[in-house]
Parts: sequence; C-alpha cells; structure tokens
Amino acid sequence: MAKRKDKGVGFHSAAGLVRYFDAEEKTALKISPWLVVGVAFATMIAVILAEILYPIS
Repeated sequence: MAKRKDKGVGFHSAAGLVRYFDAEEKTALKISPWLVVGVAFATMIAVILAEILYPIS
C-alpha cells in the first residue's frame, strides 16, 4: 500500500483554527441570545408601526 504524504495536514490546520477561536473568545464582546431576539422583535415592531403611521400610498 502506498503511504499518504498529507496525513497530518488537516489536523494541523484545524488546530490553528481552534487556537485562533480560543484566543478570540477571551477578548470578544459577549452578547446574550435574548438580547439578539429582543432587538429583532423591537425592529419588527418599529417597522410595522412605521407602515401603519406613515403609509406609502
């Protein structure tokens, strides 16, 4: 059987990504998932109210 030369390539590149995301997570801004849902809901309500209060036609 022929030996594969690129056997460890995937592991090394994946390990670099893991190190990158671990370092990034410590300094990254943490946002609660509930805040994202709340902002999306508030935006939806604002758009609906804008359509009611200021109709286009």
